[in-house]
Amino acid sequence: MIDAPEIVRTAKKRNACDGATGIPGGAALGHPRVWLEIDEKGYVDCGYCDRRFVLVGGPADISSAQPEE
Repeated sequence: MIDAPEIVRTAKKRNACDGATGIPGGAALGHPRVWLEIDEKGYVDCGYCDRRFVLVGGPADISSAQPEE
């Protein structure tokens, strides 16, 4: 089974991704740094590593969704 892509919740609409966050050894083990802009969907996926950046409080942020009563 394929693991789900990593999800990063962020308060910024513009984010950099180099694929090496949290990897011992740093950027040498990642991919070229790319800048990603979150649009009206509330998220953006990195084309290199599939990491998903989700805008906190945006339409794709299920972590802050209120339960229905």
